[in-house]
Amino acid sequence: MTALEGKKQRKVIHCDCDCFYAAVEMRDDPSLAVLPLAVGGRPDRRGVVATCNYAARAFGIHSAMPMAQALRRCPSLVVIPPDFSKYRVVSAEIRSIFEQFTDLVEPLSLDEAFLDVSASVDFGGSATLIATEIRQRVKRQVGVTISAGVAPNKFLAKIASDWNKPDGMFVITPHMVDDFVRCLPVGKLFGVGKVTEKKLHELGAFTCDDLRALPLAVLSERFGVMGQRLFELCRGVDQRAVKTERRRKSLSVETTFATDLATSEACITHLDSLFAKLQNRYDRLDQTDRPGSRVRTFLKMRFDDFALTTIERQFDGLSLAAYRELCREAWQRGGRPVRLLGIGVRFADSAGDPDQYRLFD
Repeated sequence: MTALEGKKQRKVIHCDCDCFYAAVEMRDDPSLAVLPLAVGGRPDRRGVVATCNYAARAFGIHSAMPMAQALRRCPSLVVIPPDFSKYRVVSAEIRSIFEQFTDLVEPLSLDEAFLDVSASVDFGGSATLIATEIRQRVKRQVGVTISAGVAPNKFLAKIASDWNKPDGMFVITPHMVDDFVRCLPVGKLFGVGKVTEKKLHELGAFTCDDLRALPLAVLSERFGVMGQRLFELCRGVDQRAVKTERRRKSLSVETTFATDLATSEACITHLDSLFAKLQNRYDRLDQTDRPGSRVRTFLKMRFDDFALTTIERQFDGLSLAAYRELCREAWQRGGRPVRLLGIGVRFADSAGDPDQYRLFD
């Protein structure tokens, strides 16, 4: 008997809208459906692609790409500024459909959510049929498409939702878990970014099957707390529950400059306005989200060659002086003009939360 079979089986659905912002725009203006379309910021203001439709992806365009670069790849690209108020309304409509099947809905963003349907009696309790019905209702009632993944846990459900995109579904049954996970590249594991992936490759772990050969002691020594997670995930184990209440774990603001900042002092000058925005957002937090005095301050800096560096350090409360200190240190790492600057705070009170993944790889 496997670990998955030794307890009451959890049934999790991960629903992910296909190119959500672009899909809403194409729904509202069907003529856009046949054109390469990107939603995002203006190229002359160093905007980036928030999302794009599949016609645009055929040109190699993807989310987070500079809009100017996207237009070089596809001069006929239609660029639309985002309308988040509209997207929030559509997101609420979709969530209301989710809640017709279960109260256990954990939104991850406007366009994706986990659903725990373990206790649902709809369609005889079949998570596969529930996911199918959800996708059909969203398409019919809202006018956008959803890809879904059905699996025994959140980790696998999220991977499955990406398996047959767009407008598709993939089901991982309990009996499929072991064989499915063995073949997964380690880069597919939650919390594994490029740096961690490279370290795993250096240890000879390219797939989850390779990773299983590494003892827990070795993983813990090399990766700390993350080592335990790697040990579990490569075996398809993920005990995290679908949470209907998500406590805020970080808060941040950032800006991309129309003209690069040439010196650290120029960056520091712009910190004043950024800090004012961060302080304003912090002051407006609900009391339940307030972290108290223990916070981890972080600063993000992207240079003109698109290299990114981040620094994170614990301070007592928000402090402009702390961000100035981090800014000088970050600039020394690159010593180049800066195109983007961001500051934020991670709430140290959540550091022991087993559901928290590392903010940076």
